Amino acid sequence: MDPDSVKSTLSNLAFGNVMAAAARDYQKEVLAQGKSQASSSVNQEVDLDELMDDPELEKLHADRIAALKKEAEKREALKKQGHGEYREVTEGDFLGEVTGSEKVICHFYHREFYRCKIVDKHLKTLALKHVDTKFIKLDAENAPFFVAKLGVKTLPCVILFRKGIAVDRLVGFQDLGGKDDFSTKTLEALLIKKGILIEMKEDADAEDDGNHENRRKTVRSSLNPDSDSD
Repeated sequence: MDPDSVKSTLSNLAFGNVMAAAARDYQKEVLAQGKSQASSSVNQEVDLDELMDDPELEKLHADRIAALKKEAEKREALKKQGHGEYREVTEGDFLGEVTGSEKVICHFYHREFYRCKIVDKHLKTLALKHVDTKFIKLDAENAPFFVAKLGVKTLPCVILFRKGIAVDRLVGFQDLGGKDDFSTKTLEALLIKKGILIEMKEDADAEDDGNHENRRKTVRSSLNPDSDSD
């Protein structure tokens, strides 16, 4: 027999054996995956059934419902105290308003001052969002006693009260960049920093998401230093 022919035949046989073995291995792998998925599905059904009757899960659910109910009752109680809106008060009502709530923001304003109207716009928005804090405004011209008592000399003047005590204040726009076009978010961040507002969870989550995205962009930029070049 021709030696080349023998080599070719042996090579073909070897290749056929390899393919047959590969086919058997593939078939075994497919069967194993099918059994694994079936087993996982059964386990999931069992786990779900167990969870439905889990007393700890039922307790967590009940606790969550109770916490939501308590929070709703708290919000309603605060709204009855004048929270959740931006209101104008008189000099006669002022003392009762600032001592009747734990945290109060009061804007001393003048009806003709443009910057006072800017503050009104931002505080009205924040009052709807931050129900834990009371937001009020007082016409400085009609409240000479408290203007003198609190040393209000420049308008707009936003005074922050805790348990009836003036603890801080914003005079004009000097803490807001000195310009008229600052955003509500900027004022909110300043008031959170001063401790008179509480940072909302959704804002913190959004900030975390933004920081995460910025970090991803920084990493991509460092990996591709020429990506922004023309």
